[in-house]
Amino acid sequence: MSLADYLAQNYLTADSKPDKKSKKRKRKEGAGLIIADDDALGWDNDRKNHADDDGPLTVNANSVEFRKAKKNAWQTVGASAPSSIEQAAADAILTSAAAESQARAAADEDAPTIDGSAMKMESGAHAGLQTADQVTAQLKQKEAEERKRFLQDGDEHSGKGKETIYRDASGRIINVQMKRAEARRKAEEEAAKAAAALEAQKGDVQRAEKKARKSKLEEAKFMTVARYANDKELNEELKETTIWNDPAAGFLTEKKTGKSVSGKPLYKGPAAPNRYGIRPGHRWDGVDRGTGFEKEWFAVRNRKENVRNLEYAWQMDE
Repeated sequence: MSLADYLAQNYLTADSKPDKKSKKRKRKEGAGLIIADDDALGWDNDRKNHADDDGPLTVNANSVEFRKAKKNAWQTVGASAPSSIEQAAADAILTSAAAESQARAAADEDAPTIDGSAMKMESGAHAGLQTADQVTAQLKQKEAEERKRFLQDGDEHSGKGKETIYRDASGRIINVQMKRAEARRKAEEEAAKAAAALEAQKGDVQRAEKKARKSKLEEAKFMTVARYANDKELNEELKETTIWNDPAAGFLTEKKTGKSVSGKPLYKGPAAPNRYGIRPGHRWDGVDRGTGFEKEWFAVRNRKENVRNLEYAWQMDE
């Protein structure tokens, strides 16, 4: 409802009175007060033929009848006029709305204009000649739209919290758990092969020593902390130890049977010593087929020991 219709409905409605013909003046039919809408685009010359409901309201009255009337002939039609408090609240609302509209218009005027009907490129900017501010605003608008769509879709479309899908060169999906199991099994097989190869490099003596150390550790659970001179097991262990330069070895009544640690018989004849202390087996024919390195090694070692002893003796003589 326009302002003119509101005023005409609440304030300018009067009872129509029969026209009285005056002797002095001639009145024309249809003359009176006319309230026209200020928003009209042009003059309406043909007011009689205008049948639009939104047209101006015509009140048939003249100033003479208003002057002769002794009582108020105005009647209130529709809602009553607003009070001062309601009018103040309405004015405040209208004022705030107008301020917001002005602020929005000012912000829109300051911001670069973005034409929604223009052709957009993949980056979000419009095609054609533009300013730097317009391109920046278009990129920011696309970023905001993508962020809003991302938040609306949620974790279902974003893939958050889901397991990563791996593919091979042909595009087939790789079962990660199966691949991990295969890699674990392969690593275990390689470790077993390496342990077997290391074990194969050892001789029978090393294996027997390893087994003996393991059995000693098992027996150590039940042994006391201190071991004394009358310990039977300790004495037997010391007696079994062979020392090549032991002067009391010839007084032993019990001789060894001449078997190795692995249980195989040993060579009973004389044999050249070696740095590892390994005696030849019972199938050796007595021929030294070595390069002579062991003999030279013992000779150098003995020479160094003799020189050290001589130096010590000369120092003591001085």
